[in-house]
Amino acid sequence: MTDQPPDRPDPPDLPAYLLDPLERQSPERLERVASYAETLAAWKRAQDERDTAQRQAAEAISDDERAGLDDQGISTDPEDYEAVPSGAYITIKTTKRTSDRAYRYYYWQWREGDAWKNEYIAPVGSPE
Repeated sequence: MTDQPPDRPDPPDLPAYLLDPLERQSPERLERVASYAETLAAWKRAQDERDTAQRQAAEAISDDERAGLDDQGISTDPEDYEAVPSGAYITIKTTKRTSDRAYRYYYWQWREGDAWKNEYIAPVGSPE
């Protein structure tokens, strides 16, 4: 019985400009690339979390606005909404402005991967 090397792994779904250079690297260099890729991925995840927290702090509604929604019988608990994850926050979006009015609405907002998602809640009570 001969020892045969394991089958070559299937490459991930990546563009050729990334895969082709990797194919030419030594095992040691590939290990360094893998280590750097893991470190870079962790840093990017942390950066995304910081960016999300900053955006939330800048855009989230105030406690008074949240209380106003509660007073109107509008839930401010993301669990009461089917498509809204627990980490979502409420923000106000202006969808249109005219010379005498701004059309403002409450939305749930959250991040999914690289994209921001929104879920409509209700109109803001009075125009600007």
